[in-house]
Amino acid sequence: MRMLKSPQALATVVLLAGLAVIATAWGFQIIGGYVPCELCLEQRVPYYTALPLTIFALLLMARQRFVLSTGLMLMVAAVFAYGAGLGVYQAGAEWGFWLGPTDCGGNVTAPSDAKDLIGALGKVRLVSCTEASWRMFGLSFAGWNAVASAGLAVLALACAFFSYRRRGS
Repeated sequence: MRMLKSPQALATVVLLAGLAVIATAWGFQIIGGYVPCELCLEQRVPYYTALPLTIFALLLMARQRFVLSTGLMLMVAAVFAYGAGLGVYQAGAEWGFWLGPTDCGGNVTAPSDAKDLIGALGKVRLVSCTEASWRMFGLSFAGWNAVASAGLAVLALACAFFSYRRRGS
């Protein structure tokens, strides 16, 4: 139980769990063949931001710089909370609770002539941000990302709390 109050242990859990989530997303894309939409790709950015910050916070904790590591872990929590919000937004759009983005469907450059248009149509694979391509237990990729990001945000907040408590020791 004492390990759960260790900021280093909590930051390590945030780091390893975050790496597992982003590796899973890449695995579904590369191995599973699921093409991510623009909003799915946007939901990966918090991982690319928060995980390096977590590594830096761990380095600060190793040097007993708990005030600075507290600030970093608060930023990590905010970044993952933003990621959870993106996941909720997309999942809600997939369920039809609200409208999704109108420009989500792929980055296609305009062809220069009619011949290019016909060739481009055969190669373009548009992926909608408002249609779930996969679900498990009722949650889509976006829904699972909302759950994972929210959990990581809570863990990062707990880490910040225990890191702050260690500032004087």
